[in-house]
Amino acid sequence: MTTNKIVFAAPLAAALLAVAATTATPAAAHGTPWHSAWGASPQTATHTDWFPNWSEEGFRNQSVRQVIRAGAQGSELRVRLSNTYGKTPLRLTGATVAKSAGGAAVRPETVRTLRFGGKGAVTVPAGAELSSDAVTLPVQAFEQLTVTFYFQDPTGPATFHNVAMGTTFRADGDHLRDAAADAFSAPGNQSFSWYYLAGIDVRGAGAPGPRRGAVVTFGDSLTDGFGATPGADRRYSDALAGRLAAQGTPRPVINAGIGGNKVLNDSACYGESALHRFRRDALGRPDTGTVIVLEGTNDIVQPDGPQDRCTTGPRVTAQEIIAGYRELIREAHARGVRIIGATIPPYGDSGYWTAQGDEIRGEVNRWIRTAGAYDAVVDVDRAVADPQHPEKLKAEFAFADRLHLNDAGYRAMAEAVDLNTL
Repeated sequence: MTTNKIVFAAPLAAALLAVAATTATPAAAHGTPWHSAWGASPQTATHTDWFPNWSEEGFRNQSVRQVIRAGAQGSELRVRLSNTYGKTPLRLTGATVAKSAGGAAVRPETVRTLRFGGKGAVTVPAGAELSSDAVTLPVQAFEQLTVTFYFQDPTGPATFHNVAMGTTFRADGDHLRDAAADAFSAPGNQSFSWYYLAGIDVRGAGAPGPRRGAVVTFGDSLTDGFGATPGADRRYSDALAGRLAAQGTPRPVINAGIGGNKVLNDSACYGESALHRFRRDALGRPDTGTVIVLEGTNDIVQPDGPQDRCTTGPRVTAQEIIAGYRELIREAHARGVRIIGATIPPYGDSGYWTAQGDEIRGEVNRWIRTAGAYDAVVDVDRAVADPQHPEKLKAEFAFADRLHLNDAGYRAMAEAVDLNTL
């Protein structure tokens, strides 16, 4: 469901302390549970017109610097790498994590070396995910962190996340510990996707308690935040996290959206279907407590649009989409996870609208509202629809393509969530 292109936007004692700060967590802290602080759903390497990316070419003798916003605080963290769609083992020569100083710059005193089993380099098997050792770096919720990978050898096509709504930087050579952004500033060295970065977890002082599991927002580009201001963290998941914190009940809100994703069918460009990736992306985190599902638009609209390798797929009925929802509900409940259904918002005037498609959307939304299958409902449709023309978005909430939302629209989505149901 992604359409438009966007241009975004010392003395010896001190030295010893600095070295100690980069080492793994002391044994006394082992056994403390991990809590999700950030995550992204992986996709296979592919060409995309809307966000040109580096996934197909991969990296060779390059540093890749990625900026994310932590959703939970803690005194220690670990970084998770994904080679989920790699056809060959991925050799990571080195990696660091630091606090962002804006853009590709980092605060030099916060740079920590990431290690894997005590080693700076690691090989991630094809199809696998791997977590770093813990490092001591106190992190606050909503603080920006920067993860830098260095790949000396060719990686081959990269597992990535296409619609990051933020900027990733690359530079030739090893720039793992560069504080300045200079090496990353050359034209063509910025991308709007994330690469090999699957998640960041925290533990220790200030980390969420056991009764405050993560909220996972699961869906398509409306969850990914396409149409929001790039680099500003204004997806609906960000706004929801802000509401929880303002109420005094902070919980990490982890975004598991993939632009263009469908409930029922896989896509070469838009990831595995919700049915195929739900267990990994929504339930496969260390502390998932609640999942909000907002998905189905692409199942309805893509078969009526131009058919290519990205959008190809059969037309579906409302009952088939509902059957897909029921399967997600069964999986969540089997894991003891609360699952909330969100109604599908309107998209009249988008160029994708058809009377038949809107009838399917209406039937699906009636089921979500009335069936009682979900543990709770978020009525996104009514929150963002024009009351006079309910097949369309309110003008003040609509992105230029009339399919996606803008900052105000995503904020309205978050405000439609009853926090007591999470």
